[in-house]
Amino acid sequence: MFDRIAPRYDLLNHMLSCNVDRTWWWRTARRFRPILARPEARVLDICCGTGDMTLALLRRRPANGAPVIAADFSQEMLVRARKKLAGRRVELVEADALRLPMADGSLDLITTAFGFRNLANYQAGLVEFLRVLAPGGELGILDFSEPAGMMGEVFRFYFRHLLPAIGSRISGDALAYGYLPSSVERFPAPPAMLELMRGAGFVDVLWTPYSFGIAGLWRGAKPGNDDLGHRPQVAVGWN
Repeated sequence: MFDRIAPRYDLLNHMLSCNVDRTWWWRTARRFRPILARPEARVLDICCGTGDMTLALLRRRPANGAPVIAADFSQEMLVRARKKLAGRRVELVEADALRLPMADGSLDLITTAFGFRNLANYQAGLVEFLRVLAPGGELGILDFSEPAGMMGEVFRFYFRHLLPAIGSRISGDALAYGYLPSSVERFPAPPAMLELMRGAGFVDVLWTPYSFGIAGLWRGAKPGNDDLGHRPQVAVGWN
């Protein structure tokens, strides 16, 4: 399905979000600027799609920084990412997020933008991310959520009715753009997602809503060598 929609993926993302998605990527990269500023930091953007989140990360990397690894299981997405990221310090990898081809403790930062909710098993994905992170390494999951109140009602009408119709007409793939709202509906609400992260072993977990909660950034860290076994309370951020 993702291979099929790859040719129109960028156009539809920008159009259906009214270009707000660009702001979400930029804000996510900014959250991790202390790690990204370290030349030796090892960074993975998993479920990278055509590379927009990867591009936001690269803009905060120093000129002598280690390449960012951009990985996805869709070959057609990676074909387009390669064109977009040409000439930049990036390593493209075709990989399954549930079976990453990286050694234990080998990464300092993992990001994933609008891809995590597509995993077959959220808990298994979190455990795998924890495995490849070094002690003190951080995880950022940028994805959709369903806002509450009147905004939530408007969002659900748009997502369930207008978005599939527009996406299907432009992409020619009704299945893909019918899948999108259903995947958001079954994605855990922010408090439940934070609990999943803590259950997988992450600490300092936090959710920051973007655009009234239409999207948000879930963050967590792998316990460092000096705080293994420490599990602080789950926090929800509203900044």
